[in-house]
Amino acid sequence: MGRYLTPQDDQPGGGPGGYAVVIGEDFWRTWFSGAPDVLGRKLTIANTPFTVVGVMPKKFIGAAPTSRPQIYAPMWAEPVIDAPSNSIAGGMHSWWLTVIARHKPGVSLEQTNAALSAISGSIVDEVGADTTGGEWAADARKHHLHFVAEPGAKGYTYLRAMFVKPLVAVFCLCGAMLLLACLNLASLLMARAAARERELATRLAMGATRRRLVQQLMVESLLIALLGTAAGVGAAPFVSSLLARMILPRYPGMSLVLDTTLDLRVLFFVALIAIVTTALIGLVPALRATSKSLNEQIKSGSNATMTRERTRLLPRVLMGLEVALALILVVGAGLLATSLTRLYSTGLGFEPKGIVNINFEMNKQSLDGQALVRWYQQFGDALTRQPGVASVSFASIPPMSGETWDSDLHTPSSSGDRDVYMNAVSPNYFLTMRIPILAGRDFQWNETAASGLKIILSESAARTLFPNGSAVGQRVTGWKGSTYAGATYEVIAVVGDIRYRSIQEDPPAEGYVAITQSEEHKPSYTAVIRSVGPATPLAAVARALVARMAPDIPAPVMTTLNSRIDGSIGAERMMATLAVFFAVSALLVTGIGLYGTLAYATARRTSEIGIRIALGAQRLRVVAMIFRENVWVAVCGSALGLGIALFASRVLASFLYNTSVRDPWILLGSVAALTLIASAASMIPAIRAASVDPMKALRAE
Repeated sequence: MGRYLTPQDDQPGGGPGGYAVVIGEDFWRTWFSGAPDVLGRKLTIANTPFTVVGVMPKKFIGAAPTSRPQIYAPMWAEPVIDAPSNSIAGGMHSWWLTVIARHKPGVSLEQTNAALSAISGSIVDEVGADTTGGEWAADARKHHLHFVAEPGAKGYTYLRAMFVKPLVAVFCLCGAMLLLACLNLASLLMARAAARERELATRLAMGATRRRLVQQLMVESLLIALLGTAAGVGAAPFVSSLLARMILPRYPGMSLVLDTTLDLRVLFFVALIAIVTTALIGLVPALRATSKSLNEQIKSGSNATMTRERTRLLPRVLMGLEVALALILVVGAGLLATSLTRLYSTGLGFEPKGIVNINFEMNKQSLDGQALVRWYQQFGDALTRQPGVASVSFASIPPMSGETWDSDLHTPSSSGDRDVYMNAVSPNYFLTMRIPILAGRDFQWNETAASGLKIILSESAARTLFPNGSAVGQRVTGWKGSTYAGATYEVIAVVGDIRYRSIQEDPPAEGYVAITQSEEHKPSYTAVIRSVGPATPLAAVARALVARMAPDIPAPVMTTLNSRIDGSIGAERMMATLAVFFAVSALLVTGIGLYGTLAYATARRTSEIGIRIALGAQRLRVVAMIFRENVWVAVCGSALGLGIALFASRVLASFLYNTSVRDPWILLGSVAALTLIASAASMIPAIRAASVDPMKALRAE
C-alpha cells in the first residue's frame, strides 16, 4: 500500500509534510489493526511525529537476512531517533552505514571493483581530512585499505562469514549420515532379499517376470523412503529452528532472526534426495535377488547355496564401508568435543562464575560528564548494599563481548608505537572480575582528568612498552588519533592478562583507563556485578533501582558472563553438539544395521550350524566361528575408517582449539567404541545360532 520513501523525504527536517515512514505488514496489523486507511496516519517516534506513507508486504525483509525491520525511516531522521547522538554529524568517526548499490546495465562486478580501487585513495583522503594531521588517511594508505564490492543478492550479514565454514561442515555431516543410512538399509534389504530368494523363485515359476519382481521390491523401498522423508519433513521445522537458535549469538541488544521455514527449494531438494536414495538402497538388492537361476533358487535346503553365499563380497563390503563411515563420524565428534571441553577449561585470567552484566543506554537522559559519572558511583553503591551482591564496577567493554577498542601507545623504550587493546573501567573492576593486581594500585573515584591521566597496563602491555624495567610510575603517550590526542598517562598498576574478545584468542596487550577521566558526554557503561546467589532476584532489584534512580532510560538488559562466553564460541559449540549427535546416531544405526544384516545371514546358515552341532561341534566353538567371521568385517572397516579419518580430520583443524587431529586417545577411544558396538551386534546372532536344536534345524529342511 502507498509509496516508497523518496529523495524529497530524506531531507533535514523531513519533507514538506514532515518526516515520513514506511512500515511493515506485521507492524501495520499489530499497531493499526490492519486498518485500510493507515496511509497518512501519524506515528510518534522519539517524541517526533512521523507520517505513514507506505506498507511493505510481509515477504520483504530488507537487505539484512538476519533482521526483520518493522519501520523504515529516512536517513536524515537518524539524529531525531537516536538523539542526542548524531551519527550523521559524526562523519567518518561514526561507522554505521552499509553501502548498497545497483549495477548499471552491462557493468560487471570486476569493472565495479576496478573503479572502486581507482578512487579508494581519494575517498580515504576526503574522509580522513578531519582527523588530526591526516593520521587516519596515512595509516589507511600504509595498510592498503580500499573499497571492495561483493554480490548483494543474498543480503549482508556478518553471520555468513562467521558460520559459513561450520555450516558447510554440518552439511557434510548430514551427507555422511545420509550415506551411512543408505548403506545400512542397502545391507538390510540385501540380506532380506536373499532370505526371500525361494519366495521370489516361486513367483517366477508361477509366471511373474523379473521386471515385475524388481518393481515390487522397488515399491517396498519407496515406501520406506516415503515414510522416512515424511518423518524428516515433519521434524525439519523444529530441528532447523533449534539450529538457528544455536547459531545466533545471545548478545545484549541484538535481535537477530533466521528464516527457517520450508520453501519449494527445500521440498524439491528433499524429494530429489528421496528419489536418489530409493534407487540407491532398493535397486541393487532387487536386481541381485532376481538374478539367480530358477532351478538353483528353488532347490530344497539352503546348504546348496552355502558355497555361493560365502563368496558374496558386496554385503560384506557394504558392512565394512558402514563401519568405516561411522568411525569417521565418531573420530570427528571426539575431536570437536575435546576441543570444546578444552575451550571451556582454558584460563581466562578472570573468574566468570557469578558475574552479571547490566547494559545501560544513557543517551536520552539529562545527566552529562562528571554528573553522570557520579550517578554510576551512586548506583554502584546502592546495588552493593543489596543482598547477594559482593561488589559492583563498570566497564565500557566487558570481556567476551566481541567488541574491541585499540589504540597505539608508545614510550621512549618501546621503539615506536605499539597496538594495545583499551578499556575504560571504574574502581573495583579488577576486584570484581578477580583479575590480580601484580603491582601498584587501583583507580579512585576522586581521580578526574584535572588530577592527571592514569592508566593501568596488563602484564603483556607492560612487557611490550617497558621491556627493560618496571612499568609502574612510568609515562605512556597516546597515539595522536586516540581519544586524548597526544595525551600522556601515568602508569599506576600492572594487572594480569585476560582473554579480551573471545576464548580462542590469546590474551592481548591491554590498557585500562578510568571512567572518571573520560571526556565522553553521555557514556553508556556496563555494570559488572559479582553476585553470590541466583541472578533472578538480582535482576528484579537492579530494575527497581534503575526505575527509581534513572526513570528516563530504557529498562537495562541483563546477561551473565557465562552466557557471553557461550556466545563467543557459538560456532564451536554448535559443531561439537551436532557432531556428537551424529556420532551417537551413527553408532546406533551401525549397531542396528550390523545386527540385522548378520542376523539374516546367520539365520540362513541354520541347517549348516545344526549339522555341525549334530556332528559334535561344541556350541562355544560355533559361537566363536560366527563371531570371528562377523567381527573380521568390523575390524577391516575400522582400519579403513581410521585411515580415512586421519586424512579427513585435517579439514577440522581450523575448528579445533589446543587439540591435535592425531590425538591417540581420541582415535583409540573411537575405535574402542565402534568395536564394542560391532562386537555386541555380532555376538547376539552368534549366540542365537549356537542355541539351535540340530534336530529341528535338519527337520526344517
